Amino acid sequence: MGWAIGGGVLLAIAVALVAIYNRLVTLWQRIKNAWAQIEVQLKRRYDLIPNLVSTVKGYAAHEKETFEQVTEARNRAISAKNIEEQAGAESTLTGALRQLFALAENYPELKANTNFMQLQEELTNTESKIAFSRPFYNDTALKFNTAIQRFPTVMVAGIFGFYQEVYFNLDDEAEARRAVRVEFQVKR
Repeated sequence: MGWAIGGGVLLAIAVALVAIYNRLVTLWQRIKNAWAQIEVQLKRRYDLIPNLVSTVKGYAAHEKETFEQVTEARNRAISAKNIEEQAGAESTLTGALRQLFALAENYPELKANTNFMQLQEELTNTESKIAFSRPFYNDTALKFNTAIQRFPTVMVAGIFGFYQEVYFNLDDEAEARRAVRVEFQVKR
């Protein structure tokens, strides 16, 4: 009789461990999926930027520094190796793109260019998708991070190597919301 009770307890513990492990795997896979959705939109963003820069260059060729900043920020974002680097790079890229669009405000013929307008619209749509995907990723990471800190899941998480996931946040959200100041120098 004692063996049966002991076996039943061990079976219950094993079933609980399997259930906890499976829940953690499910949450972790959701995080990977949420990040993949962000990466798809980021790739689209990176693909649009060279065309946008090229279009603006045709109208404002003397604004070389702005184009270099956008290109450098794009390259840094593409080469980011983890979520923290990606967040910092995306903040920089967003600022550089704001400068590029502010630059375009001073060229009425550029603002009327259909190619520019189309690229700007596509980039705006992509930015909206990134803005939607980021909180989804962070909410999923929050659920996972909370789950692995709760008892008894915390013991199972440690055994199987589940660790905190990083949130995808802008480096400085106040900076990202600040208006871009663009100054032009007249070349004579």
